[in-house]
Amino acid sequence: MAVALLIRSTHMASLQERNGVWNCVFRYQGKRHWYNLGEVKASEAEAVSAKVDYFLLRLKQNLLEIPAGCDIVTFIQHDGKPPSEKLKQAQQRSLTLVELRDKYLAVHGNGTLEDTTLAGMRQHFKHWISTLGAGHLISSLAMADLQGHVDRRAKMKGIRGLVSPATIRKEIITLRTCWNWGTQFGLLNGKFPNKGVRYAKMDEKPPFQTFAEIERKIAGISKKQAAELWDSVYLTVPEISELLAYVKRHAAMPWLYPMICFAAYTGARRSEIIRVKISDVDFAAGTIQINEKKRVRGQRTTRRATLTPFLRTVLEEWLSVHPGGDVLFCQGTEVARSKKRGKTTGHKGNGRATTLQGRLATVKARMQQALGQLTRNEAHNHLKDTLAEHVKWGKLRGYHVFRHSFISALANKGVDQRIIDDIVGHQTESMRRRYRHLYPEVKANAVNSAFE
Repeated sequence: MAVALLIRSTHMASLQERNGVWNCVFRYQGKRHWYNLGEVKASEAEAVSAKVDYFLLRLKQNLLEIPAGCDIVTFIQHDGKPPSEKLKQAQQRSLTLVELRDKYLAVHGNGTLEDTTLAGMRQHFKHWISTLGAGHLISSLAMADLQGHVDRRAKMKGIRGLVSPATIRKEIITLRTCWNWGTQFGLLNGKFPNKGVRYAKMDEKPPFQTFAEIERKIAGISKKQAAELWDSVYLTVPEISELLAYVKRHAAMPWLYPMICFAAYTGARRSEIIRVKISDVDFAAGTIQINEKKRVRGQRTTRRATLTPFLRTVLEEWLSVHPGGDVLFCQGTEVARSKKRGKTTGHKGNGRATTLQGRLATVKARMQQALGQLTRNEAHNHLKDTLAEHVKWGKLRGYHVFRHSFISALANKGVDQRIIDDIVGHQTESMRRRYRHLYPEVKANAVNSAFE
């Protein structure tokens, strides 16, 4: 697990190190600023910190002055001699698509954004490079380039048929986000040229439905349509109990059952669950702190979930055999047949030798892994493997079904929408509308009662 190291000193500037990448952090006129130094030696980072202190002191003494239109970070990065407007314009004209990507990811790859977000952006840029080319001058980007990308991608095959307009929109948003960031840092000028870009119409996502409803509809429809329906399934309370009992009997990992119980009884997202620490569970108050990353841009926020009696018992039992560390759900240091935590490493898949001796030639003992939080892939794969053989539960696609089901259970009991929003962290009306549904029999009884 990546660890950020903060070095503080008596100087005005400080250094942060994460996986060998250094950032310099300082305050100027009451505001916090920082910039990325890259993978440099500690001594080089200390030298930059001392330089920042020097310039801040000279500015405080009014011995230096920041030119009009120049920000403090640019001023310090250029040793008090920011580039002229003419040179800046030349640099803007020569900036390529790949250079913009690399600059953006270098700044935001230090914990500012979630790993899943960064992975998605990297994938989006692969598609942009395929369309425009790695050396495309970003300053020359026009609406016609964007429309060409939209049209090209719309004809390509995705996971479920053709690439959806929603996916293409996300790729446009990624490039627009980098563009807007580039304008703030003086790398680009002008507005992102997406005005007038046209997309194919998107189908509204199907409403959330029970297992029984979906099974009645899937006969005779395509695999793509069936997959979209299973994405919208939610479980009734008795079904949740049935599934949890199955997981308890068949889970290969001791953390999986308590983790699924946590998801089912809090409605938390997978990414939120794997970040929960033991100290976030307050057994005395009967609450759980959920650490968010999505509610407020650029700010880590929290919300509180209720520790139900059932979940309390499950977590107490899990903590009695917890392998150690501060993360609530974690993998042991050694896991049989695991690519990441197995006893040995170096096993080859493609092009491996035909003899046992040849196959073992590249195998060596693995250094013991430190205790830490689960990866999202570990959490997902063990859930899928546990449910795969079940004729019913094998159709479930991931952890989000427990969030759907949790909210449905609250709505079915008539819980106030404001309370639901507070518990699960909903922000927009579109989110609320997609989740705002009741069990079919509840709706039917309500309507039928009006005509009795």
